[in-house]
Amino acid sequence: MKTRQLGQNGPKVSALGLGCMSMTSDIYGPAPDRGDMIDLIRKANELGVTLFDTAEAYGPFTNEEFLGEAVAPIRDNVVIATKFGFDIHPDGSRGSGTNSRPEHVRAVAEAALKRLRTDRIDLFYQHRVDPDVAIEDVAGAIGELIAEGKVLHWGLSEAGPETIRRAHAVQPLAAVQSEYSLFWRGPETETLPLLDELGIGFVPFSPLGAGFLSGQIDANTTFAPGDFRNNVPRFSPQARAANMALVDVVRDVAEAKGATPAQVALAWLLAQKPWIVPIPATTKLHRLEENLGAVDLELTDAELVQINDAASRIKIEGERLPEAALKMTGL
Repeated sequence: MKTRQLGQNGPKVSALGLGCMSMTSDIYGPAPDRGDMIDLIRKANELGVTLFDTAEAYGPFTNEEFLGEAVAPIRDNVVIATKFGFDIHPDGSRGSGTNSRPEHVRAVAEAALKRLRTDRIDLFYQHRVDPDVAIEDVAGAIGELIAEGKVLHWGLSEAGPETIRRAHAVQPLAAVQSEYSLFWRGPETETLPLLDELGIGFVPFSPLGAGFLSGQIDANTTFAPGDFRNNVPRFSPQARAANMALVDVVRDVAEAKGATPAQVALAWLLAQKPWIVPIPATTKLHRLEENLGAVDLELTDAELVQINDAASRIKIEGERLPEAALKMTGL
């Protein structure tokens, strides 16, 4: 497995990480078997994956507890990324919106350490920017946790350029996380140039467009009742029909390369910057193995131009998230 470094002084991780949220939830359909998912985590590590992404909000708490159990025998071989920032009470009940008050950040860190069965959080993200707490105060709280050895590195998720710059000035960031793929290229305008300037790594979630770029979804696909894509505008049947043109672009290159659309979509991401580490999610071993094949798939300059030129002529229909979720992002 090839490796990449997140940030100038951040952790060295596998070129592809693994998003773990769906392993304990029904976000993409019925929740999978816990034992099977523990096996999948350990198999992923055998295959070279070292970056595993979770959050207190996933459950809440259950995904961290699951990941802690899964990586306990291999803890020193992995980098655990988790997140704080929502107003979640110790009993799992949720308050209103975000909460990044310094005392809450510390409480979340202490609780996450116990759930993850570890003595340090390798990468601690603010899940969403809290409009009621200055980012400098959040950075200061993280700095204290880093000084104590409870957190090794920190990052921001779905934060805008101004927030990133202010946070980094107080406590250097290892990584910023946001959605990024051929299906949504918003970070290219301001975020990626800023991260390049500051020496911060980038971790795209939904690098396959919530499965769309895998070529396994079309306008006639029916999602399970609990699947979040039922509420995402760009996954409406009408939008999917229009957006299939992008899948065709990826599929054409994949057929010429003897690869799959998912592998081409991930290889395209990896080719953008050497400090980009996508975290595709999956609950299936064969999909994990397929995704990891992207690490060794080299796209030529001509193929990258072909993809970019064709994609630039396609207007993606529909917002990437429901309206309420979009309002919580800084992008």
